[in-house]
Amino acid sequence: MKLKESEILELKKTTSELKEAVIAIAAMLNKHGVGEVYFGIKNDGLVVGQQVSEKTLREVAQAIGDNIEPKIYPQIKSQKIQGKACICVKCKGADKPYFAYGRAYMRVADEDRQISAKELEAMFAGKNKLAWESHLSQYFLNNIQDGLLRKYIAKANAAGRISFKYDNKESVLKKLHLFKGKKLVNAADVLFGKENRLKVQLAVFAGNDKLTFLDIQLFEGNIFNLIEKCEQYLKEKMNWRVEIPGMQRKEIPEVPIQALREAIINSFCHRDYTVPESNYIAIYKNRIEITNPGKFPEGLTPQDFIKGNHESVLRNPLIADVLYKSKEIEHWGSGLKRISDECIAEKVKVAFEIKKTGFAVVFPRPLADDGFGVKDGDKTTQKSSEKSSEKSSEKILSAIREDGTISAQEIAAKIGLTSRAVEKQISALKNKGIIKRIGPDKGGKWEVTR
Repeated sequence: MKLKESEILELKKTTSELKEAVIAIAAMLNKHGVGEVYFGIKNDGLVVGQQVSEKTLREVAQAIGDNIEPKIYPQIKSQKIQGKACICVKCKGADKPYFAYGRAYMRVADEDRQISAKELEAMFAGKNKLAWESHLSQYFLNNIQDGLLRKYIAKANAAGRISFKYDNKESVLKKLHLFKGKKLVNAADVLFGKENRLKVQLAVFAGNDKLTFLDIQLFEGNIFNLIEKCEQYLKEKMNWRVEIPGMQRKEIPEVPIQALREAIINSFCHRDYTVPESNYIAIYKNRIEITNPGKFPEGLTPQDFIKGNHESVLRNPLIADVLYKSKEIEHWGSGLKRISDECIAEKVKVAFEIKKTGFAVVFPRPLADDGFGVKDGDKTTQKSSEKSSEKSSEKILSAIREDGTISAQEIAAKIGLTSRAVEKQISALKNKGIIKRIGPDKGGKWEVTR
């Protein structure tokens, strides 16, 4: 197979071009975090071979070690290609910007361009942001939801990605690198905390813009809680169709649930937690948008990840690692591909939008004549607002069964509806004789009669 130079591969005829090779390594690390250099192959891919000895390998290692900052530790080895001896150098690093001979370079196609002062400033700013998840937070162990952490460990054990069992909060969090000294790190707060600033704004709009909304919500909590709340909100607010082949009833959502869940998780995994903006979920008449703050990796496009041409670029590697271990994400950097594959399998459209200050996954909504409208004489119907109302009623009844003294406000917070919507449902349930009030409005309780 003939090698060809690219943004992560450099070819050199001999080690006489060692300086240029060192510059290429720094440039590739600054662009992609990985890079390979072969000595003994011309830049057109022709293998000519290279004299290789222990001394040659040491010279290559020394040139890289002495002239690239921050330090990297490459894999350097002799390799036979087409029967000829060559030298292969593989490098990896996430501590950019990297400097070669005192200057920073960026890989553009198969060339190495010197980085401008403005670009360097942006890279250093990004480097400082990367450390946010590992900074000490203001909270201590008592801020961790113990039940949620236990559930997480059990799930990670079942997935085979964590071998240790739950013993106590401090021990578990230390093993997950979420606890330092006597304090939690920021990642622990957003993953398992009772209190943190993580918010998601959700809304259903009447048209294709933000002029008129039919419902608006603000959810607060940790990542695991918000994933479930956001998924449930989308399930209740979007359209479904029912197919009845033979005697089997099958409910089909307008957008695949797994694709939506993957987009929600992706939005928390890759968002920029140093900015105050919330995550957003907006349901318009013609589309569903899931948006998170945080710029897309410089110089890359969503297609680079969908096609598998690029390794993951993680803004929050600690958070991503925790989500990976419980199998919330399957592989680092595979989220966009999984969303795309799921939509292709279900013949649903999806688009990825790079915004000025964020990133959005957009699912165009099917029209009524695509099977999600009401069709007389057909075995396909819309999952109407009545069905959504029925599900909400079931949740309200469940909450009342657990605690008859629960208030409408408490039910609203628990199931993700407005207090007004809950009061309306309670009134309807009372009128139908499904529930009844025992005692006064204050101090009394609700009872489920049937």
